Formats: sequence, structure tokens, C-alpha cells
Amino acid sequence: MTERERRPASPGGPLLLMRGIQKEFPGVRALDGVSLSVGHGRIHALMGENGAGKSTLMKVLSGVHPAGSYTGEILVDGRPCAFSGVADSERAGIAIIHQELALIPQLSVSENIFLGHERSRFGIVDWGSTHARARELLRRVGLDENPATPVSALSVGARQLVEIAKALAKRVRLLILDEPTSALNEAESARLLELLLDLREQGVTCILISHKLGEVMRVCDEVTILRDGRTIETLEVERDADGTPSVDEDRVIRGMVGRALDQRHPGRSGEIGPVRFEVRDWTVDHPTQLGRRVVDGASLTVRAGEVVGMAGLMGAGRTEFAMSLFGRSYGRHVRGSVLKDGRELDTGDVAAAVRGGIAYVPEDRKTLGLLLDGDIRHNTTMAALGRVSRHGVLDPGLEAVEAARMSERMRVRSHGTTQIVRTLSGGNQQKVVLGKWMFTEPDLLILDEPTRGIDVGAKYEIYLIVRRLAAAGACVLLISSELPEILGMCDRIYTMCEGRITGEVPRAEADQETLMRLMTRTGGHP
Repeated sequence: MTERERRPASPGGPLLLMRGIQKEFPGVRALDGVSLSVGHGRIHALMGENGAGKSTLMKVLSGVHPAGSYTGEILVDGRPCAFSGVADSERAGIAIIHQELALIPQLSVSENIFLGHERSRFGIVDWGSTHARARELLRRVGLDENPATPVSALSVGARQLVEIAKALAKRVRLLILDEPTSALNEAESARLLELLLDLREQGVTCILISHKLGEVMRVCDEVTILRDGRTIETLEVERDADGTPSVDEDRVIRGMVGRALDQRHPGRSGEIGPVRFEVRDWTVDHPTQLGRRVVDGASLTVRAGEVVGMAGLMGAGRTEFAMSLFGRSYGRHVRGSVLKDGRELDTGDVAAAVRGGIAYVPEDRKTLGLLLDGDIRHNTTMAALGRVSRHGVLDPGLEAVEAARMSERMRVRSHGTTQIVRTLSGGNQQKVVLGKWMFTEPDLLILDEPTRGIDVGAKYEIYLIVRRLAAAGACVLLISSELPEILGMCDRIYTMCEGRITGEVPRAEADQETLMRLMTRTGGHP
């Protein structure tokens, strides 16, 4: 372990102490007497299943849920605090970076960093000072970018760094990061974790919410585990000379889910049958950038009862392939053919794709997968309204019965199918999306990053659903950036790079090194 990775001593008492925090929403007690103590200059991980109360607790701390909407006590440096809003918590040196970044794409990096506390002289924005200070902050977070660049031109990883620079501009002492690496590739995630270590050295305390156990154990000093709105325990993480943490991932999982997960991925059952779906020479051009080809001559097959993986780095074209296959939802000049049971299938629009037995669970569940202000019932049935209608008229009673049946099958945790989807945890939202497409009884289910941003317990439940679907004879195409997930769930794996299929590997011959080599090969299929 290097000297910079060693945890600095924490002076005096804790920087933050939360005691007996209780928060209720209609019909739900989200926090039930939660306590949390965070020392100075620490990276403190907050772990738990989706719905455990992590994000709610941090919204209480940051003033999103203001004083008076909860009970309990918050002390910062031993002084009681009652934040009436986010501005109050920021004045106390607390900043939160939500999973959905709060940046305005049309504004520049500088404008976003200083939005709401502009640097001005005589009531006029001082752009020279603004850009100069923005450059200093960008250097501090390790981002080599022109402050005048519009945020819309930045990658997701760069936007995450701009959010941190924005927090540092407010002289943050306690930085809260909610799933900061959920949308980042491996290189961007590693860079962000290094930045957290740098900030710790500079005296900034961090609270890290993440479901990526490997990342958490690499950098955290303590782990507090929540379950069902209660504090279960806080674990001190020591490291030996090789950097190996004293707390292993299985120990954290037991605390999170209340039981051991002997296997992260359930075993397969059922037989793999003949080829049911075949995609031939699939080619897609970018919808707005003339001359740019995002999928180039991709071909693959999926057999009945088979889970086929598609692995690739960010920008490889996997999502573009999936969306264009699903009723040409993406791209222009889409060419190629789709065969089902040897016959060409019409996928000219989404309705035709659904009629052909294709379903697509998108990567971005909140934008593309759900009506967030709708309830579970309507979200579950919207893709197959004909199944809950009589003579062309929606039957509310039948809809309620079918939605409840699917919700139970998906093990959605809620207080009923009339609950608004926005109020569900990320894992339960994902189960609703999956249930919506399972309700169409698909022959081919395309899953695009199906477990992004959800905890290990919910992941396992989704894996079980996928296994049951395959065992019943359906075809599954699983797209994932997590190679352990691909290796643990798939029977056969395709790799993609720069829009081309670069390899096809049976599970028995696949490992992370082999897949990574194929994922970085710029030529076509070997």
C-alpha cells in the first residue's frame, strides 16, 4: 500500500453526527431511527439495498428534505443544524452530487460551476475572473478542458468532474456522492476514485453511496450499512501492506441483504435449443452526423433458451445496435435483416418489433423505460394494452389484476400497484420496466445494462428472472459493461468495437482478458 493510500488520522470528534433520523412518506417509513457518524478527512461508504434509505438520508443531510419534514438530530462539528434547504447545507460546507447530474447542458463549464453564485463586479459578471477560477478548479479535479466549453460537449465522466469542481467552488468540507460511477466506464471510474483519494488528502470528507463493492472497498475508511431504513452496523476498514482490506465483500453483502449470497449469479437450468433469431449484416448510420456509421455489418444469432452476451467499451455501438433492432428506434439508413425461426421479420417500427416478439429494456430506465409520474399498474401494462382491454376498451379491473400479478412475479417492493413509479427505489423501478416487457410475453428480450445502479440483492433477483425466462425457452440478449456479469450470466458472448462484431466466444472459453482483447480489436469478426 502506498503512503498516499494510508488513512489520515481523524482529529477530535466527528465532523458529522446524525442521530435518530426518522423520515416518512405517505404509507412508507423510509428512515427509522438511523444514526451515522463520519470523521474528519474520511471516505465513508454508505451501503444498502435499493430502498434501504441511503439517498433519503443524504437528502435529509443536504437540506433537500428540510428540517421539520423529519425527526432526529444533525450535528456538524458538534453544533446542531437544521437546514431549511440546500443553500443552508452548502453554507455549512456540505454538497451533494446526485446520481442524475444537476448541470445545464446548454451552458458552459464556467457558467455551470458558478451558477447561483456568480463572480461579479459592480453587478456585472466578471468573465475573466470566472474563467480563471474555473480553470483552477478543473485542474484540481484533473480535467483538462476549456471552461468555455458547453457541458453538452463533454462525456459523462467529464460532467461528473465538473459537478465536483462545482462543489469545490463552494468551499465544500463534506462531499456526498450518490452512485458517482454508475454511468462511467472503467477508466473514468478509476480516475474518479483517485480524485476522491486526492480530496481526502486535502482534508475533504466524502460520503460515497455505491453498489460497486470493489470500488468501495478500494477507497473507503468506514462502511455504514443500512437495511429497511435502519442502521445495521458500521465497519472499520483497515488495509495490510498489500492494500487488502480487512472487510471483504461477502461480509458487506451479508449486512446489506441479511443473508449470505453463496453465488452472485444463479446457475442455469433448461436446454438450449435451435437458433430462433438471427441478425444479418446490420448497419446503422448516425441519426444526425452524416457519414458516421455507428453499427457496421453486425451479425449474430440467439438460440431458444440461450442468454447471449454483448460486451464492449463505451461507444462501441452496443446500445445503438439494440435500439435500431427494436423497431429502428435509433439511427438512419438502417440496413440488414432479422430472421425469426428462419423467416424474415418486419422490424420497421416499434409496434412491428413488439408484434414480432421482440422486447427491449433500455439502458436509461427513467427517460426511455418508464412514465415516472404514472403508477406501477399503468407502467406495467402500457406495452400490451390489448391484453387488458375488452372490445378495444381498457378494462381497469383486469388491468389491476394483471399488474398485481406481474408485480408479484417481479417481486416489486411497493405499497400497491397504484404507487407512483417515481417514488420507488432504482432496483424496483428496474423491476417495473422488466415486468412491462415480460407482460408482452416476448420471444427475444434485449436487456441493455439491466443492473446498472442497483444493489447486489436486486441484481440477484433480476438474474433469477432472466434465468427463468431462458429456461422457459425465450431468447435473451444481455448487454453489459460489467464483465463479471457477462461471464456469470451468458452462455455465449459477442464482443463489439467501433460498431463491428469483433469476436464470438463460448462461455467455457471466456475470461476477462480474452474479452478485453476482443473489445479493443478494431477489425471485424475474426
